Amino acid sequence: MSKGAGTKGKTGQPTQVVALMGNPNVGKSTLFNRLTGLQQHTGNWPGKTVEVARGRCTIGGRNWELVDLPGTYALLSHSPEEEVARAFVAGGEADALVVVCDATSLERNLNLALQAMELTDRVVICVNLMDEAQHKGVRVDIDALSQELGVPVVGAAARQGKGLHQLLAALDGVLAQPAAAQETGGYQPRDPAEAYARASQIAAKCIQGTGKAAWEKQLRLDRVLTSRKAGIPLMLALLATALWITIAGANAPSALLMEALLWLQDQLGTLLLSMGAPAWLHGALVLGAFRVLAWVVAVMLPPMAIFFPLFTLLEDVGYLPRVAFNLDRCFCRCHACGKQALTMCMGLGCNAAGVTGCRIIDSPRERLIAILTNSFVPCNGRFPTMISLIAMFFVGAGGGWGRSLLGALLLTGVVVLGIGCTLLVSWLLSKTLLRGVPSSFTLEMPPFRPPQVGQVLLRSILDRTLFVLGRAAAVAAPAGLVIWCLANITLGDATLLAHLSGLLDPVGRFMGLDGVILLAFILGLPANEIVMPIIIMAYLQAGSIVEMESLGALRQLFTANGWTATTALCTLLFSLLHWPCSTTLLTIRKEAGGWKWAALAALLPTALGACLCAAIAALSRALGWG
Repeated sequence: MSKGAGTKGKTGQPTQVVALMGNPNVGKSTLFNRLTGLQQHTGNWPGKTVEVARGRCTIGGRNWELVDLPGTYALLSHSPEEEVARAFVAGGEADALVVVCDATSLERNLNLALQAMELTDRVVICVNLMDEAQHKGVRVDIDALSQELGVPVVGAAARQGKGLHQLLAALDGVLAQPAAAQETGGYQPRDPAEAYARASQIAAKCIQGTGKAAWEKQLRLDRVLTSRKAGIPLMLALLATALWITIAGANAPSALLMEALLWLQDQLGTLLLSMGAPAWLHGALVLGAFRVLAWVVAVMLPPMAIFFPLFTLLEDVGYLPRVAFNLDRCFCRCHACGKQALTMCMGLGCNAAGVTGCRIIDSPRERLIAILTNSFVPCNGRFPTMISLIAMFFVGAGGGWGRSLLGALLLTGVVVLGIGCTLLVSWLLSKTLLRGVPSSFTLEMPPFRPPQVGQVLLRSILDRTLFVLGRAAAVAAPAGLVIWCLANITLGDATLLAHLSGLLDPVGRFMGLDGVILLAFILGLPANEIVMPIIIMAYLQAGSIVEMESLGALRQLFTANGWTATTALCTLLFSLLHWPCSTTLLTIRKEAGGWKWAALAALLPTALGACLCAAIAALSRALGWG
């Protein structure tokens, strides 16, 4: 009896453990989500599942525990994914095994299916993506395939929920049979040449049509998207377009949301005062914790609600692996892994998510490089500060699509600078602290697929927007309390905020900033979104975070406090290159295995940003620009 058979589910019946395995990008995680109702993150690129995921469900009176194993091409233990999949299947924990295959590339997938059948006789083959195969002119004879393999075979289209009942029925039939003796960890797969020959024979009998026309169409498109001349320019154009849509579309929702939250703030304040609360408590909780929380939500939510779906659409279509292909040559020259391009893209939304995504990199050395350099690309929390500075000092605060487009192009340039810094520091780490040669990187290009807009919106809102917003909000409220205390507790004739900014002023001036700006970045450690409000509050000497009526009024405030174009440029660059937020640092500690790596991840961008800002400030003073 397996380990799972001894547990009881909701119905009082034993829970059957079913493992899902298959090649990368065949739809295992989609099938897992459909059956369990969980929202494991899926994507149209290989290697998305980087760890074992478990989910329970009760269907047809039977209790199921589904295990989504990492995508693997074989059970040869040549990679971490293969080791995890092989260890789980050979360990005997699963009552049955579902091998998910891609109907459009069945011959390649059958090798893994044949190896799985050598491990256990309780196997069901799920031929997924039958809808794509039909669209490409490929027909799979399910009955003939079942006869050739000697195990149940079910056709499915998991994204549409088709074939799931047939799959469960096949599992019921398999589990009703007595289990034969199962192989243990000493299993050795058959000769690969023999397995491939057998797979070719089966495919020749069970598959009609080659899908040649569809593949040739994709190849023509790939020749453009991955070409040396057009690949990177098109990538930058898509990035600029996404940023433009985000900038142009987030302003109005942000203003409305802020208005609503400030109304709620007034109601909470009135309620608290009516209960006889002292003024300091009202200030600390309402004007401190809640107002900072409101600012973070109003500033973060609209851009994330626009940028994350756009990013997820590119992922769902299958474009992100093309980005990795285009940048692979650059990362290889830096002795890093091309998959780092994918984790870097994830960092554009949230650096903490990008750090977690580094699990897809097999090499521990290259994974650590990717973790340490992920924060060199700006996350969603830094965009509001960058956008405001670009609009005020380099584009103009007026409206119109032309200004927003120019702002998006300049912001794209800042992102490109971050990518360049990522490559530079990756190269330096590979030559010093993390010496080594780049590992081989083979990336299977997934087919282009029409995005499921509804699923994209749901996934981007649940998995990314609300998740990231929740983490930011959890640290924003306590940070607001601390900031309010610093702004309202006086020592002598000045507040603690003023004293601290004064102490930091010499260092800030050396970097082209001032003490207020530098202190704002330090206090913004919990959430980068509060950097700008802290600067405003300090300049106005207000007791709480305030919002200016317009960018024009905000520029007047900054220039009245000594800001020049050099100050704005240095602040923009330091916003790009400084320590990650607290959430990202905690994630780095967890993923890298210690605080020393988190400290190094904070030191690297900060040192580079400080040096760059100091150099610009020195040049500006030498040229008499202030």
